[in-house]
Amino acid sequence: MVKRRVAFYLMTIPALLLFFAFHTFPAIQGIYYSFTNWDGFSESFDYVGFKNFINIFQDENVLNSYVFTFKYAILTTILINIISLLIALGLNAKIKAKNFFRGVYFLPNILSVLIVGFIFNYLFANVFPIWGAKLGSEFLSQNILGNSDWAWIGIVIVAVWQGIAYNTILYLAGLQTIPHDLYEASNLDGASRWREFWSITFPMLASFFTINMVLAMKGGLMVFDQIVALTGGGPGRSTQSIAHLIYTGGFQGGEFAYQSANAVIYFIVIVVISALQLKFLQKREMDL
Repeated sequence: MVKRRVAFYLMTIPALLLFFAFHTFPAIQGIYYSFTNWDGFSESFDYVGFKNFINIFQDENVLNSYVFTFKYAILTTILINIISLLIALGLNAKIKAKNFFRGVYFLPNILSVLIVGFIFNYLFANVFPIWGAKLGSEFLSQNILGNSDWAWIGIVIVAVWQGIAYNTILYLAGLQTIPHDLYEASNLDGASRWREFWSITFPMLASFFTINMVLAMKGGLMVFDQIVALTGGGPGRSTQSIAHLIYTGGFQGGEFAYQSANAVIYFIVIVVISALQLKFLQKREMDL
């Protein structure tokens, strides 16, 4: 018994130390520096109290990046969950080559976000405009990533295309847990497919819906790789997310302490949003 406990500690403690060293300790350092004016490379710095936090709420660039990030996160969360649920329902039906289609739809999830972003960047800049010109469409003939009014749509398209893969698998796993007897009983009662979905399928997927909504919203709020690969925050600052602003300002703009304060605020925002989502969606699970 003692040897088994020792083995468990030997497996747990090293992982805990690594997690603390590369995650918890840097986070604590970031909170510490957020109360200073350190630029990220100078040897000396001064404590400024809550000055950074006050200035964050008066910074127009920060407010614009919050607006863009929330707009992006809400839209991608809705689209990803609707499309992935529809795909999961199709893949759960009695169709030929089911496993093949499951593999195809899951493929985007195993690809690097940056690689996918660079590929779509090339498509938006070179391929799609040629197709648009041949179709005689003025809108499709332009590179939308270079248009400050439409660049965010390109980012949403890429994020949704790649994001539906993981959510589809989770919904598909949830569909596998629904007893087939329920559908047989509903067929005997003459229920329509739409009625089956709202009365059986969707309520039984409530916990999976909660997980997918929280994960999709969290991923949307932390968007970074797609921004780097597609627009770099441009044109201008029209597609600059909070995560991208923190990175560029903190590591390239000499605003390490200032952006550390921004990161602390944003961490609190994400925690609050996730907690509210869980509270609301889990309450919905109890009501079903």
